Amino acid sequence: MSKSLTYADAGVDVDKANKLVESIKTIAKQTKRPGVIGSIGGFGALFSPNLSDMEKPVLVSSTDGVGTKLKIAFMMDKHDTIGIDLVAMCVNDIAVQGAEPLFFLDYISMGELNNDTATDIIKGIAEGCKQARCALIGGETAEMPDMYHKGEYDLAGFAVGAVDDHKIIDGSEIRMGQKIIGIASTGLHSNGYSLVRKICFETLKLKIGDQIPELGKTIGEELLTPTKIYSDIIQGIIKTHPVYAFAHITGGGINENIIRVIPNACKAVLNKDSWEIPPIFKFLQDAGNVSDHEMRRTFNNGIGLMAVVSEDSAQPLLEMMNAMDEKAFVIGEIAGRKSTEPQVEWI
Repeated sequence: MSKSLTYADAGVDVDKANKLVESIKTIAKQTKRPGVIGSIGGFGALFSPNLSDMEKPVLVSSTDGVGTKLKIAFMMDKHDTIGIDLVAMCVNDIAVQGAEPLFFLDYISMGELNNDTATDIIKGIAEGCKQARCALIGGETAEMPDMYHKGEYDLAGFAVGAVDDHKIIDGSEIRMGQKIIGIASTGLHSNGYSLVRKICFETLKLKIGDQIPELGKTIGEELLTPTKIYSDIIQGIIKTHPVYAFAHITGGGINENIIRVIPNACKAVLNKDSWEIPPIFKFLQDAGNVSDHEMRRTFNNGIGLMAVVSEDSAQPLLEMMNAMDEKAFVIGEIAGRKSTEPQVEWI
């Protein structure tokens, strides 16, 4: 062979990747918080937490992705909000255990590195980190020829937080008679998108830019609405109200997530008419002829976070949420359960 081959000839442009790292450093600085050591670009990310206000600190970690919601970003060629979803899916899972998010790392993999797209993604990640008050301290960008269709990529995120051992919220103090508060989602968040895409683009034959009158926006705009980050809300609640459990309504929908925090001797009795269900859910249910049961185990149906509190705390917590301009509802209560009964009952 007369030509001397390079890595770039095989589809991996190291020089382009190096330029991206420099832009990431600037973006990551916007998320800096106490504890961050150094900057992006080292072999490992360094963080020195000040946990002196905790008697027995416990680290809480989570990893997640965005799933096929990425397909919507590809279809719209809009990549500056999908990073918010990535952060949300990780930090919400640690926040519900009472943990304060400390830092975040990301993994971005593309078939061919596009610096503009990657920069937009990272801007979204940084925005999510700012909303969660955690630092973007590291990550990995991989260029992997032949692994993805042109213009496509995959994302993964990793979050670490801390909580004092005696303040861990795990559902162990749940008792009969306690109330369940539902805090509104911003829409679909990042779950159920394989079914969403089947309904919208196979059954209804919609185009991504089609205007949907009952939604007041295009289908693409609705489906790409970022996942709500609840960490600040949760930290605000636990400073003023005793909470026995939080449930992040993520993959598995309402039915599968509330049971993750309820003892076997208890069940959640939920009132299906107790909150405002956003139009997107009725739109999907009607178009796909989806059963109520399937809706509840696939989607959040307008409730992104649940909190189990005492009966006395329920109304003050609603008032606090309203003052924070958050929609919240008493959606059910904890009841005793026979071994043959399901852990979620709908009335």
